[in-house]
Amino acid sequence: MPLPRAIASWLLAAFLTACSQAVPTPVESAHAAPPRKTTDAAAPKIVVHRDAYCGCCHLWVEHLRKEGFTVDDRVEDAMSPVKERLGIVPAHASCHTAEIEGYVVEGHVPASDIRRLLREKPAIRGLVLPGMPLGSPGMEVDGVDAPPYTVLALGKDGSTKPYAEHTP
Repeated sequence: MPLPRAIASWLLAAFLTACSQAVPTPVESAHAAPPRKTTDAAAPKIVVHRDAYCGCCHLWVEHLRKEGFTVDDRVEDAMSPVKERLGIVPAHASCHTAEIEGYVVEGHVPASDIRRLLREKPAIRGLVLPGMPLGSPGMEVDGVDAPPYTVLALGKDGSTKPYAEHTP
């Protein structure tokens, strides 16, 4: 039975607060997670920049590894310089930033969208999923009906347009 909306909202706020505040020890990535067996060509290496004290970034890294990506998991002292270098403005920001084949991937973007990006190779800067939408990879909460979310294509001029719609 789904949780009432007020409780789900409170849980989400608590989860997001926990992710944005320092925790006593860094969160380790799931290095032992076996890659997913796939018929697709092997995915290239994705470089993920993240804060060691975030409670959800390692879950997205785990999602990528389970989907067959080779992940270079880089814990950063400060994320702002990374986002600045890659052209991620605050309105498009999330808690982690990745680079793959000349594209930027901001936030909890599903692996399927990254595979599509690499297959289609559009003339864009990359993909962004602003904030930390409930139900996106690494932001799943058991027992909570998550609302739909939209991954955006980030144009080279900084503009965005819908790239993929997801209903968790």
